[in-house]
Amino acid sequence: MKYLEGHFAPVNEEITVYDLPVTGRIPAELNGRYLRNGPNPLGVEDPGVHIWGMGQGMVHGVRLRDGRAEWYRNRSVRTPGFAPMVHVIEHARRTFAMAEGGLPPAELDAELNTVGVCDLGGTAEGFTAGAHSKHDPLTGELHSLSYMPGRDFVQYIVTDAGGSVARATAIPMTRTPFMHDFALTGNHVVLWDTPLGFDGFECRWAPEHPARVGVMPRTGGDVRWLDIDPVHVSHTLNAYDDGDSIVVDVVTAEGPFDPADPGAIRPVLDRWTIGPDKVHQRRIDDRPQDFPRVNDARATRPYRYGYSAATALYGIPFTPEGMPSDDAFTNALVKHDLQRGTTEVHRFGKDEAVGEASFAATGQGEDEGYLLTYVHDPLRNASDLVILSAQDFTGEPVARVHLPVRVPLGLHGNWMPDL
Repeated sequence: MKYLEGHFAPVNEEITVYDLPVTGRIPAELNGRYLRNGPNPLGVEDPGVHIWGMGQGMVHGVRLRDGRAEWYRNRSVRTPGFAPMVHVIEHARRTFAMAEGGLPPAELDAELNTVGVCDLGGTAEGFTAGAHSKHDPLTGELHSLSYMPGRDFVQYIVTDAGGSVARATAIPMTRTPFMHDFALTGNHVVLWDTPLGFDGFECRWAPEHPARVGVMPRTGGDVRWLDIDPVHVSHTLNAYDDGDSIVVDVVTAEGPFDPADPGAIRPVLDRWTIGPDKVHQRRIDDRPQDFPRVNDARATRPYRYGYSAATALYGIPFTPEGMPSDDAFTNALVKHDLQRGTTEVHRFGKDEAVGEASFAATGQGEDEGYLLTYVHDPLRNASDLVILSAQDFTGEPVARVHLPVRVPLGLHGNWMPDL
């Protein structure tokens, strides 16, 4: 997989553009910023060994207000010695670019310039927020699970709504796991220990390492470990308590997993029902997909709808020989109705590429709102911010905000509404 070419190729300039042209009509209730982070590696000495997820982070943002696209800007995340390029979140009315593992995030200002490194309070052991720190929509707390290569424990950290660390719990491990994501319910933290982990500072797939799921109360305490099939887990869609059981919807893939080529796996959507003494693993959707998202108002609670990005083995795009192309993503998004067990697919142009979509809620209904995502059109070598109605998922986009430049396929982002 070539992560320096095509839809992944880095961009060389930081730009700011105002009053962007729009096809369609931006919903007037969308007032805020859509931000997305991702690696933007420049000056790679040996492209043959470059892997996705390396390189300086770059945040791309569009500001919407009163039916207008006020600006687009892209800014490199300027931090010394490491790269917060995985995610971008808002907490305690501050914006943070998030890094992998236990590395600290970088705080950004309203115009995406780097303010500086901020550990969000940190802990005595040096851990800070993780790549997939999660908000509890009912408490306003930020929950994080962090690891550090060479440490035989991970830390569960709760940061209160004001931005201070409320508590931190060390969870012993047999080695350092690669714990990119985890799950959170109203009462529990769910983590996984899979064959992918660190031997010293080398991340590798160890088939002899058993796979297991751990359940711990959010208040801390002992972890209950249960065996699962040896799979790689990439991202969590959502999780919730269901009586004596816990339901966790996750994207998994059969091993082995090569950290140097994350696009080589075939990720699918599974449901784990965790009981008192075993985990029932069931396939929700066998079509290749990743980067699942939910209406964040339903995070940690029972829910009905989820959204994901189709990956290359979905079958689009194709090479002239009829085989899937090298791109990790395709031109399709998927909406899951988990109550009915049905899916809808929104396909973009034949050669376009789309990654993760973020949900922007505009009402109390679970799918009352919009999906926002960047879509790259190679015909004009530029991208659009596309706005889809969640309730008319397969219909034409409500609006396409035309950017003057390309946004490389990246990692994670969020819709950050005005308060």
